[in-house]
Amino acid sequence: MNSFEIRATWSLASLFALRMLGLFMILPVFALYGQDLEGATPALIGIAIGAYGLTQALFQIPFGLLSDRIGRKPVIIAGLLIFLLGSLVAAQAETIYGVIAGRTLQGAGAIASAIMALLTDLTRDDQRAKAMAMVGASIGMSFALALVAGPVLAGWFELRGLFLFTAVLAGFGVALTVWVVPAPDVRKIFRDTRPVVSHFSDVLRDTGLLRLDFGVFCLHMVLTASFVVLPGWLLTNADMDKNHHWMIYLPILFLSFVLMLPLMIVAEKARKIKQVFLLAVLLLGGSLFALSQWHDSLWPIAIGLFVFFWGFNLLEALLPSLVSKLAAPGFKGTSMGVYSTCQFLGAFAGGAGGGWLLGQYGDSAVYMVGAGMVAVWFLLAWSMKQPAYLQSVTLPLTQTGELDAGVWASRLMGVTGVEEAVVIEEERAAYLKVDNARLDREQLKQLSQLSMQSQAEPA
Repeated sequence: MNSFEIRATWSLASLFALRMLGLFMILPVFALYGQDLEGATPALIGIAIGAYGLTQALFQIPFGLLSDRIGRKPVIIAGLLIFLLGSLVAAQAETIYGVIAGRTLQGAGAIASAIMALLTDLTRDDQRAKAMAMVGASIGMSFALALVAGPVLAGWFELRGLFLFTAVLAGFGVALTVWVVPAPDVRKIFRDTRPVVSHFSDVLRDTGLLRLDFGVFCLHMVLTASFVVLPGWLLTNADMDKNHHWMIYLPILFLSFVLMLPLMIVAEKARKIKQVFLLAVLLLGGSLFALSQWHDSLWPIAIGLFVFFWGFNLLEALLPSLVSKLAAPGFKGTSMGVYSTCQFLGAFAGGAGGGWLLGQYGDSAVYMVGAGMVAVWFLLAWSMKQPAYLQSVTLPLTQTGELDAGVWASRLMGVTGVEEAVVIEEERAAYLKVDNARLDREQLKQLSQLSMQSQAEPA
């Protein structure tokens, strides 16, 4: 990366992390502190925890498409201001309904698509995969930091102070966008990085992708539902002061991440992604069942939580990779848009459903239902095929004059190592799936009579 791309990537990764940190910090504390709000019930506490997911799911794709028309930065700033407003509404609320309204507003500032679009504008094709990986890592780090910082900050400043802190984070995000994030010279709209409305019906008919969409829905449903119950268990069953819950989250998250890495290497390098994926689903489902049965003291909770996060971290890394591998050339952006929507819907369903189950049937029921959903997911995943280990390539076609998409696609398919090719005339770009080990780059250059401006990026 050059210095401009480094600045763009770290500033956008920081922006993403600030916003997600504000959303996630509520998870480990609200089930405890929310009980003091007027009108609070388990069901309404669950809705407050997951409310952001519903509006995030509804607005993330429209905000991304709007950024294509009016610019990335105006949409990002508007989204952060909406998030800031939602934080202030929640901070001033004295009833559970006020917090629900604030959390709903927080989610409505859905800027994820606009941030990723701006990252596309500011990076070269051959550096984009690296930049997106850095942004993805920032999300994981913000989640881990939120589980540690949330209990500490809530202990110092109570719930109101926690929401005010998230408003401050949003303000920092606005300043970062205005003064640090570079402004793009042009807006790039590539189908492998942006959703395309006309592709949604095709993506929704793809059973392989739908299986993964259901999976990420389940994953984030059980995550959010777990935190409707878990803080109460740590307080009463494990006899841990609510200000010290971070002391169990920190070592568990660290150890689960360390043990995830060897399995990721096996999945990608040894090409055993299906086997590792099924193992991760089993870890997730097994931990949920175990927690539903054994949660009366610290050690059963800690062991169950460790296995849960071991499986969760693995699946959080594997699922986007599988979506990219299964998506047809040019459909990656749309496929990831649908995937992200299902992820946020899962967070909402987990909060609302987990709260309702807790109120109606008790804490064990939340984990039992979660284990049942994951069991259904495992049965669906069992029939998935081992994905082909192909790479995505976006090849700009800068040739002047008319561009015959059919002719170019046929020529590209004749290149050694090119397995799939789609040419989009209006974008003057070719979207390829290639076998990176066999790809004849020189043949590709000669055919297009261009310098190859993009290298294979990991799908």
